[in-house]
Amino acid sequence: MASTFILETPAMTLADRALLLETVDGPFRLIHPRRPQPAPGQVLVRIHASGVNPLDTKIRAGKGAHARQPLPAVLGMDLAGVVEAVGEGVSAFRPGDAVYGMAGGIGGNPGTLADYQALDADLLAKKPANLDMRQAAALPLVAITAWEGLVDRTRVAAGQRVLVHGGAGGVGHMAVQIARAFGAEVYATGSARDKAVIEGFGATAIDYRGTPVEDYLARHTDGEGFDIVYDTVGGAVLDASFQAVRHYTGHALSALGWGQHALAPLSFRGASYSGVFTLLPLLTGKGRKHHGEILAAVARLVEDGRLKVRLDPNRFSLEQALDAHRLVAAGGARGKVVVELVER
Repeated sequence: MASTFILETPAMTLADRALLLETVDGPFRLIHPRRPQPAPGQVLVRIHASGVNPLDTKIRAGKGAHARQPLPAVLGMDLAGVVEAVGEGVSAFRPGDAVYGMAGGIGGNPGTLADYQALDADLLAKKPANLDMRQAAALPLVAITAWEGLVDRTRVAAGQRVLVHGGAGGVGHMAVQIARAFGAEVYATGSARDKAVIEGFGATAIDYRGTPVEDYLARHTDGEGFDIVYDTVGGAVLDASFQAVRHYTGHALSALGWGQHALAPLSFRGASYSGVFTLLPLLTGKGRKHHGEILAAVARLVEDGRLKVRLDPNRFSLEQALDAHRLVAAGGARGKVVVELVER
């Protein structure tokens, strides 16, 4: 793939690197920033890999206003890397620790398309020991979003029937596995080509194009509805979620519930709704420690073999970051996309 950034100082090839986005839909410009030092409560991380999420591409396209990331900015929310130094008051990490987290790229925070970042230690956890850096960098945002919905909001438990809309997607495939890890019986919608992926993660696949809501409710719940319905798609899929929950005790939730929606179908079922907005700790500063706690719990599931990440087969270096963004923005990724900053 061709180089997709503009060199600021080509002679400084051994200096610390970061990719700066200066204008909407512009190229990434390679800069050589001064290495940051960790403030109290922070750690300095040598970033080995940076995950690319759809939100990153929306910010670059000027369509992610809710992320509050003014330009120019270094993008990138997810990371995996190694702690180089710790700031005052940090006791959970020490130099040499391999860590991962969702720690920047929104709310004016420096992003992870950089060799080094000073990051809030509360946002990080130790990397799952059985994952490499690329695999670990693909996890934070999608795993946290799935966990916040299923564990924090709905208290998923054994014996429940859970429906995940978009079960082969980033958040979706995490939600399927987390629900199963807590003992739930899991179903997931997707296209016909996603059937094998969804079933590979242990859920019963439902072809959303060819199966009306009332049909899969009748087939899988005797018409009663699902205990939990997690929408990871938004729009009309969230409307369908309101029709799919169990009467009285059902709980619908969405990570993309930002449109105009009629609540009557949900109200007539006496069911509940929750929104999931994973960006809040980075935007407000509140609840950051819980993100680190979630990632520590996720790491245990990964190490126990109960949670796996689906990676796109394409590999991208820092020089190819724009190619990675374009693949995600075009909807062509077959799994999570990651930019690798340290040569493998």
